[in-house]
Amino acid sequence: MAPKATVYKVHLQVADMDRGYYHDHHLTLAQHPSETDSRMMVRLLAFAMNASDTLEFSKGLCVEDEPELWEKSLSGDIELWIEFGQSDEKWLRKASGRSGQVQLFAYGGRSVPIWWQQNQQAFERYKNLKVWNIPEDAVKEMGALVSRSMTLQYNISEGQIWVSNDSGSVLVEPELLKE
Repeated sequence: MAPKATVYKVHLQVADMDRGYYHDHHLTLAQHPSETDSRMMVRLLAFAMNASDTLEFSKGLCVEDEPELWEKSLSGDIELWIEFGQSDEKWLRKASGRSGQVQLFAYGGRSVPIWWQQNQQAFERYKNLKVWNIPEDAVKEMGALVSRSMTLQYNISEGQIWVSNDSGSVLVEPELLKE
């Protein structure tokens, strides 16, 4: 029997001074059996950085031609496609063609600069692609904040993000590789 996803209840409080966005979100998040706590927290970070009333998690880990996080218009068009990890150029070309804006949240420590060097030139073609590098230390520290029922505060100001809960806080300074 295949292992099932673990379900997390998340109360997300976003205070984004850079965008003037202040809102609470109540999310039910499924963690795929192969997904680490740290990767799940990168997904929540991406949600907080792009939070809106229409942003939602899709079936992305289980469905090949959907992003893991997206924002769709009322007519069903994909306005924002968000991916995670170190995607290949073919996948991002597809995303760029199907969406108004694409964001990739890369993480993985020392392997990110090597991956970026190999792909940067190809990615420059895509004018609607934004690539972030999330520092390895911050990814690990965010993973330590995980519990089955979470209340997380995301305070975003001048490109810095403080992620906190009752037991601690983590400073995340995402590096914008491509805008």
